[in-house]
Amino acid sequence: QVQVVESGGGLVQPGGSLRLSCTASGLAFDDYPMGWFRQAPGKELEGVSCISRSGDTTWYADSVKGRFTISRDKNKNTVSLQMNSLKPEDTAIYNCAACVVVAGLIAKRSDFHYWGQGTQVTVSS
Repeated sequence: QVQVVESGGGLVQPGGSLRLSCTASGLAFDDYPMGWFRQAPGKELEGVSCISRSGDTTWYADSVKGRFTISRDKNKNTVSLQMNSLKPEDTAIYNCAACVVVAGLIAKRSDFHYWGQGTQVTVSS
């Protein structure tokens, strides 16, 4: 049984940092470009970042460019998101999934059917 688990979220003040991690059992992230997605209450799912299978290429939503850094560790089967200079508008539940980039927009791959519980990020003073 495949299980995707995100962790690392929490409550942080504006300007603070968090590092999110995503790992899976029964599934090799190596097979996919992997990304991070977030959804705030009342808003649509947003693709935040995507990293190629090799890790050589990364994409970011304009809203996080320069503040977030995605990485992957093939040996540990993990995908991470370093988030710096956090803003209240970054508050959301963050999930990882296989991604595709179309016309500069990061989207979840339609053939990737695994979705974890997510990790809550709250940026507030």
